[in-house]
Amino acid sequence: MKNKTLLALLTGACFALPLQSQAVTDDQKVILDLLQTNARQDNLSYQIIESLTTEVGPRLAGTPGSEKAVVWAQDTMKRLGFDKIWIEESKVPLWTRGDLTASISAPYPHKVTALALGGSVGTDGKPLEAEVVRFATLDALKAAKPGSLDGKIAYVAYRMERHKDGHGYGKAVGARVAGASIAAEKGALAFLLRSVGTDDNRLAHTGVMQYEENIKRIPAVAISNPDADLLDNMLSRDEPVMFSLNTSASGPTGRVASIANVIGDVTGSEHPEEVVTLGAHLDSWDVGTGAIDDGIGIGITLATGHYIAELPQRPARTVRVILFAAEEIGLYGAKDYVVQHKNDMDKHIIGAEWDFGNGAIYELAPGVGTQALSEVRDFAEYLAPYGVGMSDKNDAKGQSDMSALGEAGQPAINFSPDGNDYFDYHHTENDTLDKVEPEALKVNTGIFSAFAFWAATSETNFRK
Repeated sequence: MKNKTLLALLTGACFALPLQSQAVTDDQKVILDLLQTNARQDNLSYQIIESLTTEVGPRLAGTPGSEKAVVWAQDTMKRLGFDKIWIEESKVPLWTRGDLTASISAPYPHKVTALALGGSVGTDGKPLEAEVVRFATLDALKAAKPGSLDGKIAYVAYRMERHKDGHGYGKAVGARVAGASIAAEKGALAFLLRSVGTDDNRLAHTGVMQYEENIKRIPAVAISNPDADLLDNMLSRDEPVMFSLNTSASGPTGRVASIANVIGDVTGSEHPEEVVTLGAHLDSWDVGTGAIDDGIGIGITLATGHYIAELPQRPARTVRVILFAAEEIGLYGAKDYVVQHKNDMDKHIIGAEWDFGNGAIYELAPGVGTQALSEVRDFAEYLAPYGVGMSDKNDAKGQSDMSALGEAGQPAINFSPDGNDYFDYHHTENDTLDKVEPEALKVNTGIFSAFAFWAATSETNFRK
């Protein structure tokens, strides 16, 4: 899996890799250009995703796939030239999906494609059948009177909007996370929602949900968009619609599972204690192979680490790749990383993560000190010919897992890729290798490689 193209490209290049006071020096630009050229000519990041999805597959926290992924990640980092590799273990609540059957039982019987939401309880080993009450939005459900759903199944029909930057997710995901407890407060026996996704495939989208303390826990299930359309059509006929559900999901049981962040360093030559972090999450949901979410992030960050490791001279600062555990069920690995590194967070110079999108990066958003902003702007100008603009805002904290590090003080760069099709596959059985866009992957790997090298050789204090 090692890459030979980079060394050939670098032959005869001028090196000056200690910390540089200028934002992008001429010496840096030579290496940045070569890193970008190499990434566009190479398939390493794709090969990493292929290896992960073929040899490991689904890797939900607490499953054998999760444990296998930890071993795979360490072996892969070793092959790619990381010189320091270790794991940091912790515990998470254990949840199992079990089996599920769902159907509209009256007035017109239809089988329904559905998935239990992560963390949901089951139906106690027997089918649950009740009348469906439709709500257009989560707010409409919140407005229902207490007791109005006694003996009923609450259904939120809101359809997620498609946007390049994925902001439709924020408007839709609240029902998935909080809907079950809100419905239970009104007396509901179970909670249904239209899948949080932008596709029209007859595949349901799973995802984590949360129960509120001291509120009855009821089953929470997502149904596919076509089945939600069917249910909406049936409900429009002003006849009672009966829904049947049987799920053996385990729900919160008090049992725990072991997880592990896998961390690899390409150690800096002058200031190894100062780290530039690149993040992705190693876990995935159990229904696909996690190629998009977050195999792409794993491929990009590991390939970037390899390219930096292959340089004839190391950058001054350390480049650290963190493959976080248990992101999907609540950022457990990232939160634990912050706890374990609380005494050296001031040495975390800047970080970036990939956990969204499938298309090419079109923008970077900084989250740095006011003095450092001009340095980031100069780097953005370097990326402009590659189609990357810079956001007017300076409030980035880091994507998903990295946001925990950002809240702990680490400066961040958020790279924004085209995510138009991301939520077609997100958390579904369709999250498989064939959905990855190889050419965009090369572009994005080049940009991450350039960022990592620039930050690791920049004299900038990104906190100031």
